[in-house]
Amino acid sequence: MVIGARVLTIRDPDGDVPVPVRLCAPEYADGHWICRYTIDWPEQPRDSCGAGADALQALHLAMQKIGFDLYASAAHKAGILMWEKRGDGYGFPIPKNGRDLLVGADKTFEG
Repeated sequence: MVIGARVLTIRDPDGDVPVPVRLCAPEYADGHWICRYTIDWPEQPRDSCGAGADALQALHLAMQKIGFDLYASAAHKAGILMWEKRGDGYGFPIPKNGRDLLVGADKTFEG
């Protein structure tokens, strides 16, 4: 069950391309909790999950994985991925060891 969604945008000369991000409710599976997510990249969607000892840890880790996936993407590196405004970040947390990648408001709030 999807509990949250955000639509990012890839700025393309031929027209903007939406990049929906969907986060599902944590679920208990095989002795631990997982929280699935999908990033619908135009070239190939990415399905993954965060896993934890409880539902909150799984949710937190899934959101951090989303943030890292966005910052590690070719679209971010090319400067064409945006959420509300170009260069202002994506509004997802990122693990401490990746915070040097942050830009804009993400950098302000995570620093």
